[in-house]
Amino acid sequence: MNSYPDLLALPQPPTDTVIFLDAVGTIIGVKDGVGEIYSEFAHKFGVECDPVQVNAAFYQEFKASDPCVFPGVASAEIPEQEYQWWRRINQRTFTQIGKIADFKDFEGFFQALYAYFSTTAAWEVYPDTLVALDRWQQQGFTLGILSNFDTRLYAVLDALDLRKYFSSVTISTEAGAAKPSHLIFQQALSQHNCLASNAWHIGDSELEDYQGATAAGLQAWLLQRG
Repeated sequence: MNSYPDLLALPQPPTDTVIFLDAVGTIIGVKDGVGEIYSEFAHKFGVECDPVQVNAAFYQEFKASDPCVFPGVASAEIPEQEYQWWRRINQRTFTQIGKIADFKDFEGFFQALYAYFSTTAAWEVYPDTLVALDRWQQQGFTLGILSNFDTRLYAVLDALDLRKYFSSVTISTEAGAAKPSHLIFQQALSQHNCLASNAWHIGDSELEDYQGATAAGLQAWLLQRG
């Protein structure tokens, strides 16, 4: 398995390849780190936390959670399901570090935090992202997003002026399946009437992106940033 430090290090795709990219950790990243952002918002609501502790607890709870998928749920109900999924992770995060009882208005805190991650303030576009996307677009490649994220991703892509590059956006909460499941890869491919053998998937998770895409028959490429 080959890994690459950024998008510009990847080889040239074959002609007519459809290129799918993961979102967070691949083309965009959290600007100040999860622990820092969560602690900053907690401070605004009168709760003092150690960002390092918050960061460790968050990722532990995030990895222990079931996938953010809602098969069979009506489209109009998905945003509320997403909100509650993230709320549970946040509640468990602050419970783990012994701070949940310090919140006088946890709901207000979480509403503000959740909305923040729909804005440009929370995110950075990696330096190689725009160069790579411009290059592939100019070369005539079809690009798609394939992400285990929620519907806030649409607002984030729009705010960062990235949506214009992508012919499709496939996210786990709408697909009813999350990477590494082959089902979400099949849904992404179906939007382009594309065979798996004619598609690439690029991402930063060995399990979800590399192994998942490989098992689904796509050419997989793993990024290991920093």
